[in-house]
Amino acid sequence: PLLDKKKIKLDPVRQGEIVVNEVNFVRKCIATDTSQYDLWGKLVCTNFKISFITDDPMPLQKFHYKNLLLGEHDVPLTCIEQIVTVNDTKRKQKVLGPNQKLKFNPTELIIYCKDFRIVRFRFDEAGPESAKKVCLAIAHYSQPTDLQLLFAFEYVGEIYHNPAKKVNGIDPGGGGGGISSASGQQTPLFETYSDWDREIKRTGASEWRVCSVNEGYMISTCLPEYFVVPSSLADQDLKLYSYSFIGRRMPLWSWNHPNGSALVRMANIKDVLQQRRIDQRICNAITRSHPLRSDVYKSDLDKCLPNIQEIQAAYNKLKQLCVNDPFDDTEEKWLSSLENTRWLEYIRAFLKHSAELVYMMECKHVSVVLQEEEGRDLSCLAASLIQVMLDPYFRTIVGFQSLIQKEWVMAGYQFLDRCNHLKRSDKESPLFLMFLDCVWQLLEQYPAAFEFSEVYLTVLHDSARISLFGTFLFNCPHQRVKESTEFAISKNIQLGDEKGLRFPCVWDWSLQFTSRDRLLFHNPLYVGKSAPGVHNGALRTFKRSKKNYSSTLRGVPPAIKNGIIGEQEFVPRRNSLILKLKPEFLHSAEGQSHSMEQYFRDWFAKPVDLHGVILPHLSGTQIKLWKLCYFRWVPEAQISHGGSITAFHRVSVLADEVDMLNRSLRQYKSNSSLPGHCSELDQSRMYFRANGLNDTSGTPDFLSSSFPFSPVGNLCKRSILGTPLSKFLSGAKIWLSTETLANED
Repeated sequence: PLLDKKKIKLDPVRQGEIVVNEVNFVRKCIATDTSQYDLWGKLVCTNFKISFITDDPMPLQKFHYKNLLLGEHDVPLTCIEQIVTVNDTKRKQKVLGPNQKLKFNPTELIIYCKDFRIVRFRFDEAGPESAKKVCLAIAHYSQPTDLQLLFAFEYVGEIYHNPAKKVNGIDPGGGGGGISSASGQQTPLFETYSDWDREIKRTGASEWRVCSVNEGYMISTCLPEYFVVPSSLADQDLKLYSYSFIGRRMPLWSWNHPNGSALVRMANIKDVLQQRRIDQRICNAITRSHPLRSDVYKSDLDKCLPNIQEIQAAYNKLKQLCVNDPFDDTEEKWLSSLENTRWLEYIRAFLKHSAELVYMMECKHVSVVLQEEEGRDLSCLAASLIQVMLDPYFRTIVGFQSLIQKEWVMAGYQFLDRCNHLKRSDKESPLFLMFLDCVWQLLEQYPAAFEFSEVYLTVLHDSARISLFGTFLFNCPHQRVKESTEFAISKNIQLGDEKGLRFPCVWDWSLQFTSRDRLLFHNPLYVGKSAPGVHNGALRTFKRSKKNYSSTLRGVPPAIKNGIIGEQEFVPRRNSLILKLKPEFLHSAEGQSHSMEQYFRDWFAKPVDLHGVILPHLSGTQIKLWKLCYFRWVPEAQISHGGSITAFHRVSVLADEVDMLNRSLRQYKSNSSLPGHCSELDQSRMYFRANGLNDTSGTPDFLSSSFPFSPVGNLCKRSILGTPLSKFLSGAKIWLSTETLANED
């Protein structure tokens, strides 16, 4: 097993990446029940990642996408959650923190990652002192004491000192936006006046204006420099009112409905004496910006949604269920354990409340104000979900990225603290992951309405854990400017007119993936605006069956007959899409409940408009666990020729075949030459392509349910063999208890 040191070479490091420590003759464990698949190589710690470099071929690794920043066995330091060292002889283990001493020589290193991976290394053949040093180095560099010690600063510093050096030919900052290979559009970053002005015009918000009162962050350090306010509010009034809001976070416009209703976010007013007066003036200004002068509905998110501590507690239980507990010990009660985490319950709560606010804007034509204490946590999630449901633009790749920039990055979501990049925040909470999970639920329910795939959502979640990108690194735009300016001064970097350093943008996907791999981001089922389904010359729509329709109606009592319900029988259920509204919006509470229920009943009765409003199904069977994200590293999840990837493959081939037919028809009508037709074949947006018309190729052998991720080398966990499930699948006639099966011969 001993490897020649010269054979193992470290891949070219990024600019500013430094090898801190390394140890040879390390064994990476692939499975606990056998060592035959283990790999031998060198473990390296840099200031960006830990790398395991091996010449051994990976078993069963016939396909996976390649990340240009990270190798097959690399883990970014910001993705590391906990480091455990073990000494077999002394039967000791220790969780390593920064600047700690290790009194024993480790024989084993276990790294728990934030993306649910567990990576395990053995040092049986390695030098004990070298093994100890590399463990301490990983602990030290993965838990920095200061924001400026994160790798992005070192990388950008090198680029500014050596402007000729670029990664993959791209400058830091990426020229102000990421490119969508589907449309060629750039993602607006909402750092400039013009980006906000374009969004006002796109949504038709004629009574709103871009405000520059916070230019240079003179009013609030947790607001963007530019944001949108009612035209009737003067800058002087905004300056005066700002002192009364927590964090001086004045009302922020998010979006406008075509009917004139606006979506606004607002922090609580801390000045109790002025609260009523200022609140009234803000609401009056929002009302004046509505063409119908409609009322304003305020939703207090702190009272009707789970708080960040509850969400973090649910996430911890989910993670323990998916990673730490041995499968055979939890199998029989797994679903009840999943329910007890409350993760899916909170997913349902956000979808339900957002759908109710969609009703307020869409049906009641009133502007909605999302209010919470600081206005930068729950409102990020709720505002984003409402816009995904209402605006088809935000269901495209570029639109979705602009939504995250607008409602999360620029609106001051505290990525540094909530993602706990420095490993010392007591404010950690996975709100951004919960948002991606909610969007995944909608994608599962309405796949033809979204341009992006679940692979895109999963990769986006992973990218928040890579410390190269400035997008998800800071608590607010001001922090990026302040910290990077201080860093530039300390490193003698001349910024010129720039407001802080320009970090690489996560939307520059070419930094991480080849153009071929970026095709995985595209959903083959997506029906674009310009490509309706046409059958025999007529537009074809797809209606739900009566059975499916009835299952979507939450809150409809069993007494319903033929779609008609008597008023005396109507009692809202706990999970119904019914909002308890303020009295000023009601003639009676009962009448308003009927109005809302009727809206949802009518909506679910009609065919889905893929380019209109979409609403979530909320029944227990329709809110699911996002398996690709949470289970991709678990060997038990690897279903050969199975899982959603098989459908993804076949739909991709079918969609590509349809594109080929369209191109052939265009060629036939225009009588274009064959060479031109051939060049068009390379323009397919599908990762899996048809070999030709009437393609009958089967599913490739290498596909598994974790596609395109490759879990074999990344998680050490018990195999399914010997568990009750395997015995049941092998022919057991009844479902016996774990204890009974364990006693069988």
